[in-house]
Amino acid sequence: MSNFDYLLHGFGIALSGYHVLLMLAGVLLGILVGVLPGLGAPNGVTLLLPLTFTMEPISAIILLTSMYWGALFGGSTTSILFNIPGEPSSVATTFDGYPMAKQGKAAQALTFAFCSAGIGALAGVILITLVSGWVASFAMQFSPVEYFAVYLLAFASFVGLSGAAPAKTLLSIGIGLACATVGMDTISGAMRLTFGTDELVRGISFLVAVIGIFGIGELLLTMEEGLRFNGVASRLSMRAILSTVLQLPRYAVVYVRSIVIGCWMGVTPGGPTAASFMSYGIAKRLSRRGDNFGKGEPEGVIAPETADHAAGSSAMLPMLALGIPGSATAAVMMGGLLIWGLTPGPTLFAEQPDFVWGLIASMYLGNVVAVFTALLTVPIFAAILRIPFAVIGPVIVIVCVTGAYTVASAPFDLWLLLIFSVVGYVFKKLDFPLAPLVLAMILGDKSEDAFRQSMLLSDGSLGVFWSNPLAGSIMTLAVIMLLLPVIGPLWRRIRCR
Repeated sequence: MSNFDYLLHGFGIALSGYHVLLMLAGVLLGILVGVLPGLGAPNGVTLLLPLTFTMEPISAIILLTSMYWGALFGGSTTSILFNIPGEPSSVATTFDGYPMAKQGKAAQALTFAFCSAGIGALAGVILITLVSGWVASFAMQFSPVEYFAVYLLAFASFVGLSGAAPAKTLLSIGIGLACATVGMDTISGAMRLTFGTDELVRGISFLVAVIGIFGIGELLLTMEEGLRFNGVASRLSMRAILSTVLQLPRYAVVYVRSIVIGCWMGVTPGGPTAASFMSYGIAKRLSRRGDNFGKGEPEGVIAPETADHAAGSSAMLPMLALGIPGSATAAVMMGGLLIWGLTPGPTLFAEQPDFVWGLIASMYLGNVVAVFTALLTVPIFAAILRIPFAVIGPVIVIVCVTGAYTVASAPFDLWLLLIFSVVGYVFKKLDFPLAPLVLAMILGDKSEDAFRQSMLLSDGSLGVFWSNPLAGSIMTLAVIMLLLPVIGPLWRRIRCR
């Protein structure tokens, strides 16, 4: 049987009434999880996992993946309406989504986000359908050397492609990397930067930092402006949603570029968060309206959302084909497969075709269900913007504090929340970019581990990063990105002469 025949068989499995209900329930739960800061897809799937132990594996995985799609959509909602990313990968959506909401364009911003998310996710599923046969041979080439090259490229893209001052970007990355090193060294087991504080042994939670930086930090700025909530929408209608959908074809180039970035970062270790940041930076650099990014530019919503969901869905490919999860949520799902008695890897396609292709078919259907469900909730969530700030402000504080506490049920995290709230406020006042700091906190420990493992393999030689064409090409591109702020002005000066 060909992949197409297997897929048709999978649709026969996924389209049963029971499984469709599971998709709808999973999407609704996922949107709720994504809207609530401090939870997110990995935690949501983890909490739901014990309930699936008595279910059939195909039913269980459909429920979990549907929750995953819903959480990704839900994370976009709070990013746009409150500037609070419900998901780490939704951080880049706040840069233009929230300004659009403040301008009274909440319906347009949410519609752009949800439709772009659906397009990106479906592109990732199509990738899984088409290339699942040979992806194993490609991804098996990745060693710590290639891992570090991809991470460095993600950092370098911010230095070379972002509009912020390179020095400020580098400082922001440095602070993020320093935060990522707090706690136990994963290689030597030594404690670093804990200053004798037991609570810091487990490190600094990224979710706590993001809630403080983007949640409380934004509230401090709003209070400084006079307790005015500027995101009030005057009116919303389905006509506004439909008119926004009709505008999507004019951004075809942005979609194609973001899909390529997202699928690449999903299959490789970059992940959805790095994909959304990179896609946003490249879109800002290449757009004719690049100066309008950060002020409510639709491309600034479309690019990260498309790449985020393309990476999120394509991250399932290495998990299924190789047993190498491409994201935290995929790792949780892989744990579920092992509990259900299934071994992820190339043999899974041969031994459990009903499971694999039923899952792939459900990913098509689940994303379509998620798009329509999310669009139907646009008026409900956008109506929240009409609530006075005097009511919304305390509610956001309660949600942020509750979310930060529930990450690890540690009172010390509330102090970290306060610290990062001040950091977010100061960074915004001094016009320092927050995205590189957030990205460095996410990828800092992974990039450090990959670099140190590479050095151990090469006896300390940096030449290992150019020891093969794959790693060498990625590293060369990263170096070019790092040097762009220097090369660009020099090139313009030479041309002027």
